[in-house]
Amino acid sequence: MSTTPQAHRQDLKRLKSLRYIDDDFMTVCLADNYEGVELILQIVLGREDITIKTVHTQELLKNLQGRSAILDVHAIDSTKKEFDVEIQRSDTGAGAKRARHNSSLLDAHILKPGDDTEDIPDSYVIFITENDVMKGNQPIYPVKRYVTVGQNKVLFDDGSHIIYVNGKYRGNDEVGKLMHDFSCTNPDDMYYEALAKKARYFKQDEKGVAAMCKIMEDMRNEAALNNARETAERLIKKGKMTLEEIAECVPLLSLDDLREIEIKVMQLA
Repeated sequence: MSTTPQAHRQDLKRLKSLRYIDDDFMTVCLADNYEGVELILQIVLGREDITIKTVHTQELLKNLQGRSAILDVHAIDSTKKEFDVEIQRSDTGAGAKRARHNSSLLDAHILKPGDDTEDIPDSYVIFITENDVMKGNQPIYPVKRYVTVGQNKVLFDDGSHIIYVNGKYRGNDEVGKLMHDFSCTNPDDMYYEALAKKARYFKQDEKGVAAMCKIMEDMRNEAALNNARETAERLIKKGKMTLEEIAECVPLLSLDDLREIEIKVMQLA
């Protein structure tokens, strides 16, 4: 599938409006951007001693039952602590069960066969949300678990951390400036150069713009192919058309593609 001149113009227009709070753009800008990832974690966690050793974006993690999650940014620091940074523009995507699921996948990924559970490093699931999903007008919401001992509550310090960052917050501090940068469309208006330089590359540099346009083209083609597969699957389930007839209605798929989908439908029936 090729990009039409009109689609390319639309991509360039969309590129100008992209921000770090848009997860696809954030993952592109933070891929191999150790300085940017360190900056985000240092500000959110209020620590300066974080040194990132590996960064993976859009990483797929699965559990033994086949359930999975695609982590926006998965990073590991020099002490083997693991960090999952998620962008959520929709409030419904940042629920407590989603955080629990991601946290469990991180732990399952960290612990290797034969490892002692007492040696498992700390893990952090960090949701940066476009809205104040906790509605408390706070910049950061650390999720804590406690043991109730009589009238007292003692921190249940198992090394598993879940943190929500309020993307609406605009205080005159590091978190406020970071959230400003996450919602900023113009890299020249950003506070933090570690974030601005990557955004500037993909928005203003000729090679960066071309790379970003190619990414958007691939995403558009993938979405079109997924829609074609869903349409074909529905038509096959109805059983009123031959595969040849469906191929005429869904030109993105070959007869071989349709035969594979037919086998899948029959197996699930």
